[in-house]
Amino acid sequence: MVQRTSPAEAMSMDLSPKKPAKAYGGDGGAYYDWSPADLPMLGAASIGAAKLHLAAGGLSLPSYSDSAKVAYVLQGAGACGVVLPEAAREKVIPVKEGDALALPFGAVTWWHNHNAAAGELVVLFLGDTSKGHCPGRFTNFQLTGASGIFTGFSTEFVARAWDLEQDSAAKLVSTQPGSGIVKLAAGHRMPAPRAEDRDGMVLNCLEAPLDVDIKGGGRVVVLNTANLPLVKEVGLGADLVRIDAHSMCSPGFSCDSAYQVTYIVRGSGRVQVVGIDGTRVLETRAEGGCLFIVPRFFVVSKIADDTGMEWFSIITTPNPIFSHLAGRTSVWKAISPAVLETAFNTTPEMEKMFRSKRLDSEIFFAPN
Repeated sequence: MVQRTSPAEAMSMDLSPKKPAKAYGGDGGAYYDWSPADLPMLGAASIGAAKLHLAAGGLSLPSYSDSAKVAYVLQGAGACGVVLPEAAREKVIPVKEGDALALPFGAVTWWHNHNAAAGELVVLFLGDTSKGHCPGRFTNFQLTGASGIFTGFSTEFVARAWDLEQDSAAKLVSTQPGSGIVKLAAGHRMPAPRAEDRDGMVLNCLEAPLDVDIKGGGRVVVLNTANLPLVKEVGLGADLVRIDAHSMCSPGFSCDSAYQVTYIVRGSGRVQVVGIDGTRVLETRAEGGCLFIVPRFFVVSKIADDTGMEWFSIITTPNPIFSHLAGRTSVWKAISPAVLETAFNTTPEMEKMFRSKRLDSEIFFAPN
């Protein structure tokens, strides 16, 4: 049973944005992750977060995880091999910046950056670790490599399982590479990505129809069961949000008990989070490469710097519901004037002025 963190406990946690630490890597690239020791809300929310950086020719060896995930390509282009549970064929998916993939339990994946790539392939992973070995951190199981499945079994078991001679089995086990990431030799041919394998597996958030588009304010693409059915199996929703310079994202909260896990893709801005008893539990400046988590029902708002601000978030439900406290869809617009007058202890004139603001604005407010 997963232990829920109470709102009071969340209030006392360090919610400040954090960057990841390198877990392993080599010439082919590196794997970085966020630890619950550095970001306690990961453990509280049972969320894992990690990044994969692959250099040109880098290959992340086949592995599976103890957690369902959403993968988001932050930079570059390459290929992702996916074998879904009980699938008869591997999918070799061409991936590029802006692609989001839902990876359910049991999916075996590998990632490759082309040998001739001009830059790194960088992939963000966010997922639910509530059924994992370590709440708040992914545990990845390598099929090959020095810490892979082959090395754990005796030569006899490997030989019997794969119908090999003992000496062949011993040679196979002894030649495993030492890391979960390798750099391919020049001229090594990898399977060609197939465009048709993207169907039902990928949504490009930079090319998808916008769910929200506010001129001078911001834009949103939501990843849910309607545009990527595998999201239902993963149990997570996601969105890509881009707000323009000095724009504001309306104060709002998840009203279905979901956590918001936010990775700042690029740009920077100010973030405020308000919790129980009107206490401001976070006021900080977040910048590209940082991750932070908003506890359930807490209210969050952001204002971009002059660079603008872009973030990718997962929400711990496949079809999240949000309530906003400012803008045309604000809950204040629906509450009776007489109730507002009393609640704010103000005059009818002030209540009318308050209600008359932001009649046309959605959830993003462009600078005046």
